[in-house]
Parts: sequence; structure tokens; C-alpha cells
Amino acid sequence: MTSPPDASRPPTDPAGTATPTDTTDTTGTTDTAPGAAGTYELRVNGQVRLVESPWLGESLLSVLRERLGLYGTKNACEQGECGSCSVLVDGALVCACLELAAAAVGTDITTVEGLDPQGALTDVQQAFVDCGAVQCGFCTPGLIVAVHDLLARQPQPDELTVRESLAGNLCRCTGYGRIVEAVHTVAHRRAGVR
Repeated sequence: MTSPPDASRPPTDPAGTATPTDTTDTTGTTDTAPGAAGTYELRVNGQVRLVESPWLGESLLSVLRERLGLYGTKNACEQGECGSCSVLVDGALVCACLELAAAAVGTDITTVEGLDPQGALTDVQQAFVDCGAVQCGFCTPGLIVAVHDLLARQPQPDELTVRESLAGNLCRCTGYGRIVEAVHTVAHRRAGVR
């Protein structure tokens, strides 16, 4: 009869050599394993937020929704294909599902909730409402963030530019016509054109 393994000893291979899971150093302390729990700060929508994460490999999408309660960033494909999780990181449009949250330390993250510091509708959001570009609403937050990014880079985009810029944001309800109309409406309003 064999005795159960001693939990105080590191696992070994058949030759008795410690396996790579041995994290005990020569001083007898245990190192933190890669991806272990941690606490860090993220700057989100102009505020520093403390994140206590059981796993440092969590996506930015997961942390925004599950740890920080920012539900405007939607979870759909988790592969960077649909754009429903679009956020701005240091002013660049990214899919939050593809970004590690812990890697975003030291950056400025803007979600749909932070596009207007007072929490009012932005001109882009209002144009979506005015033009009927909101149907079920699931893709809308990502599209709103993407349109803000587009118009910051190109204030008067033509239709092809709008369609190319929003190609990473999938919408199954509107057919994109009303979304494109909303983008042009904002561009015209900002330029003072009626």
C-alpha cells in the first residue's frame, strides 16, 4: 500500500526531479505563478479604478463588465470580429475582448459611458436616435465608440470611408443605411451644414 503524496513537497517526475510547477525558491518562499491573482489600477472614463482580479489574464472586456460594472461594452463574439466591445485605449479604437486588462495599466480607456463626462447623450448618440439607427441596441455602443473615433480622425468622411471604418462593427438589424445617415448627420451638424 502506498501513502498519499506529501502536499508540502513539490511534485516530481518518476526520477524524483522537481517538475516545472515547483515555484519554491531557495529561500523557501513561493513565487507568484504567471497569471495569478493581482490588484491593479485602470484609468477608465477619466477615473482611476481599482481592479481586484483573480486572474491577470482577464480580458479588458471582462474586467470592464464584471469587475467595474460598465455594461455598455457588450460581449458577443470574444474574437474581435463583431465590434460590440469597441472602446478607446489612448485614443485608439480597440476590441476590448482582445486586450488584456492588466496590459492596459497606464493607459486612458474610454467606454461608451465615458464619451460625455456629464453623462448626457453625445451628438453621435443623438444622431443615431434621430436617424433611427438604433434597433435592438446590442451593437449600438460599439458603433457609437467607432463613430466617435472615425469623426475624430476624419470630420467629413464620404460614404465609402464611413462604411470601411465601420466594417468591423456588425449590425444585424439596420442594414447600415441609417447608421451611415447618422454619421453624415453628425458631420454636417458639426460643420454647421443643414
